[in-house]
Amino acid sequence: MGWLPDAAYVDSPRATVEELIRFHDPAYVAALMEAERTQHADAELCRRHAIGCSGNPVFPEVFRRPATSVGASLEGARRLAGGGVVYNPAGGTHHGRRDRASGFCFFNDPVLAILAFLDQGLERVLYVDLDAHHGDGVEDAFAADDRVLTISIHEAGRWPHTGLLADRAGGMARNLPVPAGFHDDELAAIVDGAILPLADRFRPQALVVQCGADALEDDPQSRLSLSNGALWAAIAALMGVAPRLLVLGGGGYNPWSVGRCWAGVWATLNRLPIPDRLPQAAEAVLRQLEWNHSRGRNPPDHWFTTIVDPPRRGPVRPEVQAAIVATLASGPPVG
Repeated sequence: MGWLPDAAYVDSPRATVEELIRFHDPAYVAALMEAERTQHADAELCRRHAIGCSGNPVFPEVFRRPATSVGASLEGARRLAGGGVVYNPAGGTHHGRRDRASGFCFFNDPVLAILAFLDQGLERVLYVDLDAHHGDGVEDAFAADDRVLTISIHEAGRWPHTGLLADRAGGMARNLPVPAGFHDDELAAIVDGAILPLADRFRPQALVVQCGADALEDDPQSRLSLSNGALWAAIAALMGVAPRLLVLGGGGYNPWSVGRCWAGVWATLNRLPIPDRLPQAAEAVLRQLEWNHSRGRNPPDHWFTTIVDPPRRGPVRPEVQAAIVATLASGPPVG
């Protein structure tokens, strides 16, 4: 796209063991390193740490890859000490637990980034999760910490089957489970009617946004129906909420919709105009992608020629309106 000057791109460092054990169990970190070395996980590793089972396979970079995405989020937090915006699309592994993998999340980089902000002396950090799945690992990590407010929008009834509307995690979490077919106007209503009022009351000093792409209409892992423009609009609305903004990736299982969406996130963060027709170099990248899924056999032409999805409009349904009301009913925490 020609949007990324070399000076704006930073290679991620790999998080050190010392940095990882700020949240994760040292025995679990050691187990992941050993699983990468041997390319094997036995029944005991599965039982103790969910490595090699339950959707958390052993692969060649099973330690290095998640440790590098954590390194990027930690580098982002460091670079944001004085304010600004950092984008780490390799981050957003929000299901990771202290001593086990979960949902293909081996480490939890959002948790470690938030801890890095708190270690800098910040007293109010807001975490907003736009992924189709509940941000359970982040919510649980900070359930007893009144310095961190977590807000998660996710499909009702979808794995990990947590994040009920009534779940407040001791008062520092807000969950908005949404119905199948959740569309652009409904996300805008939640951002305007719930997230921005909560943020205004909490007055965060840093904002971490998990921008998973699996809530998009073209993604096979949810029944939600957002266009990528809805996620871009949410990012644009949240940009002024705090002086420090760390934007992360997350879920996404259609390579075309992921790449197109996250390229648009970069454009949004940098206020860059998005062309109607992609330049030849960008189109060439998209035409080289492969996806072993029924939807990938005959991809529509607009997946190659534009990054802009058609809008997904509709009325704001009563269950979404009720979720907004319930989210604010007891009053947001005061910063």
